[in-house]
Amino acid sequence: MAAALPVCWLNGAFGPLAEARISPLDRGFLFADAVYEVLPVYAGRPFLFVEHMARLERSLGEIRMRMPLTRPEWAALLTELVARNGGGDMYLYVHVSRGAEEGRNHALDPALRPTVFLMAAPLAPLDPAVRDAGVSAVTLPDQRWGRCDIKSTALLANVLAKSVAAEQGATEAILLAGGRLREGSSSSVLVVRGGTVTAPPYGPEILPGTTRDLALRLCGRAAIPVRVAPVSEPELRQADEILLGFATRGILAVTRLDGAPVGSGRPGPVALRLQELFAAYRAELAGTPLLPAG
Repeated sequence: MAAALPVCWLNGAFGPLAEARISPLDRGFLFADAVYEVLPVYAGRPFLFVEHMARLERSLGEIRMRMPLTRPEWAALLTELVARNGGGDMYLYVHVSRGAEEGRNHALDPALRPTVFLMAAPLAPLDPAVRDAGVSAVTLPDQRWGRCDIKSTALLANVLAKSVAAEQGATEAILLAGGRLREGSSSSVLVVRGGTVTAPPYGPEILPGTTRDLALRLCGRAAIPVRVAPVSEPELRQADEILLGFATRGILAVTRLDGAPVGSGRPGPVALRLQELFAAYRAELAGTPLLPAG
């Protein structure tokens, strides 16, 4: 993974990332009392800005915090961070913790000033070999906490699952619970059977996915049938296609699951069509404002 870009923003000021510091008493450090977002940037423009900000606001609300900035303020700040790091393609990391207090206290203090941290990192172009061959995934039991719909920084279970996948030479761990599909350790998961795309319904166990939601909207544009319904483990394993949705990589096809081929063992027609539609949508948004007029 490439090193982060040099300029960050921390609590009201831009500065060198290498010099950024927070208190060890920050609740994000002590308790993972924080939420975050990751936004891809294409040609200097943050992608799906409104959708990511809506999810950030929802996550903050679920942990009883308010948005520290307005959407116009976020838009201006992120646009400047991109420019200060040279523009072009990258991704942005947005982190909001409840802040630091004078000691370690489990109870919430509504008077705390939030810690807001932003950084940027290079966004590597998708390797054509990955697009053409797809990726492998493994299945694991979901051992995360009960509020996965909050984009919390409490990611230890995700990190461990991703590490198990990497040790087995796979790109992603697909998580299962109660005999049903949930999501990936760092992605949304869609399955395709008979040309229909199925998405597991949202709930406390699944993070609302900006890439997944866009994929389903683009399916509507292209007349690809969509259903939102639980996906059983047998349905996952018998799928014609399995699709992963990543904020920074778009849609990738899973072509091997637990060592067995998925469908033909090559990216299927729905994956290839959605990759085309994503590229067209990015081009469609180029040069447009981040926020709607008015």
